[in-house]
Amino acid sequence: MRELNEQEESVGRYYDEVIFDAEITRLKEIFPVEYAITARHLRRWIPDGAAVAEIGVGGGLYSELLARRGCRLHLVDVSEKLLIAASERLRASGLAAQIVGVDRASATNPGCLRDAAFDAVLMLGPLYHLLTLDERRWAVSEAARVLKPGGVLLAAGINRLDYLRDLFRESPQKILLRRDFIRQFLRDGNLDPEIAPPIGHSHTTTVDEFRELFSGDFEELAMIAVESFSSPWQGKLNELSEAEAEAWLDLIEQTGTMPEAFGLADHYLYVGGKASYWYKPRRNEEREE
Repeated sequence: MRELNEQEESVGRYYDEVIFDAEITRLKEIFPVEYAITARHLRRWIPDGAAVAEIGVGGGLYSELLARRGCRLHLVDVSEKLLIAASERLRASGLAAQIVGVDRASATNPGCLRDAAFDAVLMLGPLYHLLTLDERRWAVSEAARVLKPGGVLLAAGINRLDYLRDLFRESPQKILLRRDFIRQFLRDGNLDPEIAPPIGHSHTTTVDEFRELFSGDFEELAMIAVESFSSPWQGKLNELSEAEAEAWLDLIEQTGTMPEAFGLADHYLYVGGKASYWYKPRRNEEREE
């Protein structure tokens, strides 16, 4: 398995050194709707006891959810600290036996994962940090490679308009300074730490672009606007009773497939089944190095 390239190392360091603490706490404290709706879909699409490759482990919340359902997890990330934190979360919960592998590797070259070995693959973050279309396509192809026939992929993307919404809300006077950047951003969707410090070097997407990314390797099972209308106010969920929160989550999920919801949501969640005609592409020399 090759070492991480310069860009992958940079992303790993950014999580390790800059936003590690925020990544550990963000889902429960700041973005509880993102967590709750994504968790609903993990329960819906991944059976108990499944073999799961989690490429991009975050703070390990989804790892724990799946491990509690008997899933066997191979954890993969470019961030060493996130891998350690996710593993420690499972061990502290008495779920260490559900870890079948832990590897620092990238979504574009997870050579640690065997062909056709997994019932499900999670990519709930890696596609945010692959800046070229070739890298994103290769990562999706790798997900298909490691899935069993009939296996399922759950992958997340960030709405391209999020950055513009936040810029308008937080620093509207910067529009004149960033006109050239915004023109380029609307074309390629890429951000960097100087422009968007919370996420660093990252890629944002459109609905059509995100769907197209998977079309060669997967058959679409679902496409969800994760937060629907709740995006800017997710913290409200933590102020509600359990019954109130569940009622709102039901409504958010119900509206999450409406066309109007995709313009409002922070994240898109794609669910795809491995295409029946899929074949493993031959690696070129650059990928083998």
